[in-house]
Amino acid sequence: MLFFVLAQAAAVAIATVPATASEIAASPPAASPADTAPAVTGAGQSLPDQANSAARPPQTGVASYANDFFTPAHPNTALDMVNYLPGFALDTGSGVRGYEGAAGNVLIDGQRPAVKTEGIDSILQRMLATHVARIDVIRGGAPGIDMQGKTVIANVITKGGNGARGILHYADQHVSDGRRFGTLRVEGSGNLGPRTWEGGLTVSGFIDDGLGDGPRKEINPDGSTLLGGHIHSQGWGTQVTATGAGETPFEDGRLRINARINTQVYDSAELDTLQVPANETEHDHQDDNYLQTEVGARYNRAFGARTSIEIVALRQDKHELVADDFRPVGDIQNFRLDTRSAESILRGVIKFQQTPKLSWEGGAEGALNTQTSVTTFTDQGVPQVIPAADVTVEEKRGEVFAKAVWRPISQITVEGVLREEGSHISSTGDVLLEKSLYFTKPRLVVTWAPTDKTQVRVRYEREVGQLDFSSFVASTSLVAGVITAGNPNLEPQQDWASEVALEQHFWGGGAIVLTARHLEITDVVDRAPVEASDGTFFDTPANIGNGWENDAVVNLTLPLDKLGLKGAQFRYDLTRRWSEVTDPTTGLRRPISALHPTDWDAHFIQPIGNVSYGVDLYGGWQQRLYRFNQIEIDKLGTYVTPFWEWKPNPKLSFRIELDNVFARGFKHTFENYDGPRDLFPLAYTEERSVHPGRVIYLRLRKTFGS
Repeated sequence: MLFFVLAQAAAVAIATVPATASEIAASPPAASPADTAPAVTGAGQSLPDQANSAARPPQTGVASYANDFFTPAHPNTALDMVNYLPGFALDTGSGVRGYEGAAGNVLIDGQRPAVKTEGIDSILQRMLATHVARIDVIRGGAPGIDMQGKTVIANVITKGGNGARGILHYADQHVSDGRRFGTLRVEGSGNLGPRTWEGGLTVSGFIDDGLGDGPRKEINPDGSTLLGGHIHSQGWGTQVTATGAGETPFEDGRLRINARINTQVYDSAELDTLQVPANETEHDHQDDNYLQTEVGARYNRAFGARTSIEIVALRQDKHELVADDFRPVGDIQNFRLDTRSAESILRGVIKFQQTPKLSWEGGAEGALNTQTSVTTFTDQGVPQVIPAADVTVEEKRGEVFAKAVWRPISQITVEGVLREEGSHISSTGDVLLEKSLYFTKPRLVVTWAPTDKTQVRVRYEREVGQLDFSSFVASTSLVAGVITAGNPNLEPQQDWASEVALEQHFWGGGAIVLTARHLEITDVVDRAPVEASDGTFFDTPANIGNGWENDAVVNLTLPLDKLGLKGAQFRYDLTRRWSEVTDPTTGLRRPISALHPTDWDAHFIQPIGNVSYGVDLYGGWQQRLYRFNQIEIDKLGTYVTPFWEWKPNPKLSFRIELDNVFARGFKHTFENYDGPRDLFPLAYTEERSVHPGRVIYLRLRKTFGS
């Protein structure tokens, strides 16, 4: 059944104006002078391009990086180029419902892709580096540029011209346990006069690096061993993805249509060999298979030199089957979850550029979301009662918005946004529920650039989360002994966000960004107990009151030429979080569940001739989940990947990686209680540690065209 949702644009916004930032955002330059023509600032002034520094300093709001800025990195794709940008951290977007709030922080020729099921990183990976004219980085806002709700946006400007281009990519993964998986990716794009086309097919095998071999034990509070054994687990699967898109002139504008289909087959198996208290075995097998489709369209049309419209329509469907067969000692448990979901979106925007220093935008968006989930759980063949096991949820969602960007003087930019959101949610099946929700979401961002290398950004915004439909239905992890009930009666989590960021550029391609953020949160979505009809208690997602979160973020890009490493670059990103909420079981203050106190990553790369080498480090993390009768502590070690890449010519590259070279560990600790944690003492602690295997990754990539 096709759901049709109508949303009519309600205000005015940005259009293209010569010699302004909107021209930078929406109009790719001609193919021949793209890398050498003088840059145009947001204030209508011209600056000469610089090969290894931003042509537009931060005070104009738009900093341009010409194609040759990226030469030291030997980029193959636009993704390589974006990851090389000084002080820029890629945000691939989120999986929230609707279109407005799901954006990443990268545009392509001033436009956001009319697709949701594919991250912007995948789209950038299909674009040849040779087809990129330059990348504009907009910090804090600029008249004529839709910031997509972000404080920093990268806009990838492609070259014009006819012809076809493509990528042939083959990769092999050799796992230390003997498994082998391959990836074949074939993609192409091109221009036929005013028309463009894209297409691609990827067939990829993958491993689950959260599984592996390691010890398992259960410990009594007095330190004695209750259970001891060894875990042998593996997870693997295959994904097939086909994409296609075309763009053409239509009714005095441009029409783009894209389609995507993605399917996955995933299996995991775990065999636990126990020695204490007796020689026994436990076995678990899980499947997670799905088919997902998406069709989208975007239409743009200009009305004169200052006004334009954009209309986006999108439809996605997904059918997923999850199965878990668990055979502990003397028992057989089976869990099944069959989910069908769909989303239809229609969005309209009107844009108006009043002056080179003031632009407006307004519009509306409507969406219809449905999800039907059927859950079964049996123990020794006997069906068990789980709250909210079979639920059909429908959400009708609408939003109107107005945005303005104003630059009163060249050093100051002000962005103001006002959104009004409303939704009607109903559920049938095990839970009969109907409710309407309305939220006003203002946003204010003020940017001050006292010099061409320094910028200060201040943001104050009301953020409203979305209800996760997966929280409405039951789920399980039988190996961990966790069965989670559904809760359709959730309220979205909300917060008032206060943020200040200081950005300093140095050494041509160096930058450091320091960000401090405070969130005052209401209706925190966390965990709480719920009682089933038979008197059994289950863990469930729930609103548990008010809380707060403080974040400190560091983004560093450091060119190492001055330290004697020619062309080398070091990047470091760190986020530190502190949070607090009242535990619904104990009444005591504690951190918010599943919030990582620390996340970090570091990257080093240096080119030497036609060879590049380096290392990527993805920092370890830990998190705690507070259930009414259990505290789960997850710890993941640091993932280290040294690499070496050789480009015998600009269109051919060979890369070798040693993934997970130190075989990082994944440790799960479960502190188990016989009942609510405030009434019962600790019963026992279970520890499960696995170490995934090392992987040798080999990749051959051949590009065609330019």
